[in-house]
Amino acid sequence: MEKCKVPQHVAIILDGNGRWAKAKGLPRNAGHVAGAKNVENICRAAHELGIRYLTVYAFSTENWRRPGDEVEALMKLLRDYMKTCQNLAKKNNMRCRVIGDRSGLAPDLQESIQKLEEASAGYDGLTFVIALNYGGRDEIVRGIRGLCEDVKQGKVSVEEISDQLVGGYLDTADIPDPDLLIRTSGEQRLSNFMLWELAYSEFYFSPVHWPDFDKAELEKAVEAYGNRDRRYGGLKEE
Repeated sequence: MEKCKVPQHVAIILDGNGRWAKAKGLPRNAGHVAGAKNVENICRAAHELGIRYLTVYAFSTENWRRPGDEVEALMKLLRDYMKTCQNLAKKNNMRCRVIGDRSGLAPDLQESIQKLEEASAGYDGLTFVIALNYGGRDEIVRGIRGLCEDVKQGKVSVEEISDQLVGGYLDTADIPDPDLLIRTSGEQRLSNFMLWELAYSEFYFSPVHWPDFDKAELEKAVEAYGNRDRRYGGLKEE
């Protein structure tokens, strides 16, 4: 890939696991397993490209509405992934963070998340952010509740409220906003993902299903980002 401007923070909506499996005559859960395996590949590729933060939409607040057996399989997959991710983090010098409403997750999964974050806190390579039981609206509501509580206790005055202050109450308070959002599998919607943080991000929609999204596809997205004019929007003038 020719040298171009690389985004500091890339967020990805991992879409198409089920369609990938269906196309191969496999059960949907096989697509989720393949998609989970692909995450490490893209983390490595992102680090090699010079990306500093990578956020993936792993399980949304709306995913609870899926069929019970699929939700159960996803929870098992997440449990397994949290355990193996500690080794992956060490192997790749990768700091891991989890955003979303942890209180809605099982206690053992919450414990695994805490262990993963603590174990990887000192790594200084790629910061890998996993959105679990996450919804953009839910995040904003939880943040507003925290802000209102501080106003009620006199810690913050109404006059102090600004967009910067509100941002400090979100799950991503210490994480820079994404420069680039990628959604795989051809869909072109946000699906309640990082609604506050994506206000000024560039969007890239790939037709490739997530399990087949590789470094070459990531490079295409980064190249497209590099050809955007971040000051005024649109393509850069020759």
